[in-house]
Amino acid sequence: MKRKFLVLILFVFMIVGCTAKQSNDMDLLRQIQEKGELVIATEGTWAPWTYHNQDDQLVGFDVELGKLIADKLGVEAVFVEAEWDSLFAGLDAGRYDLVINGVEITDERKEKYDFTEPYAYIKTAIIVENSNDSIHSFEDLEGKQTANTLASTYATLAESYGANPTGVDDLSQTMELVLSGRVDATLNAEVSYYDYIKEHPNASIKIAALTTDASFVSIPLRKNENTESLMNEINKIIMELKESGELSELSNQYFGVDLVNQ
Repeated sequence: MKRKFLVLILFVFMIVGCTAKQSNDMDLLRQIQEKGELVIATEGTWAPWTYHNQDDQLVGFDVELGKLIADKLGVEAVFVEAEWDSLFAGLDAGRYDLVINGVEITDERKEKYDFTEPYAYIKTAIIVENSNDSIHSFEDLEGKQTANTLASTYATLAESYGANPTGVDDLSQTMELVLSGRVDATLNAEVSYYDYIKEHPNASIKIAALTTDASFVSIPLRKNENTESLMNEINKIIMELKESGELSELSNQYFGVDLVNQ
């Protein structure tokens, strides 16, 4: 009896192990379609990409894109809000299927993640308080104090020019530091500056310099063979949204300009 019991236990463990392995090995697109939801990580604090409106609803260009992708995949979009650093940690751990948060493609990020077709192109601006005449170019950032989300593309760019970034949580806090003179500048998307000015027309800030070339904004996925089908589907969806003009309409709605077509 003991022997039969042990054999039965081993058989159960084998079944459980095989089931877990099949689940782990299952194509991510198939997993998403079977559970009926696409889990998307975003900050929710970076207007007009992803933010809360007056009714406290999560809205923004990236939120609309996420909903469109989920809809075309035949599933529901489920948004999880987290701080910038947590977005990628959660993606790595498999807690999120995607991160849609104005993520720019960099060589360092390409080593760790696969990226979809770009869905937007943006330039980076150095934003300073109006009376600040010490910064006219990126080279002038040497030794200056900037405000940026640490580990972001903007903080990395600032450091590459010799600046010392101070960590912040969101755009509002960033601008407060710039306006109060506690930092010399911030690096951010040019369109985020215009959106901030639209909401705060009397804000005493200006653009001191802009990058010459636009950077690519895309959706990062884990480097994994199980994500290939999902990557292909998202790429098709992005191209369809570009060709139909729907993505450009959303860009004009949220940014006032078309960031979709280079």
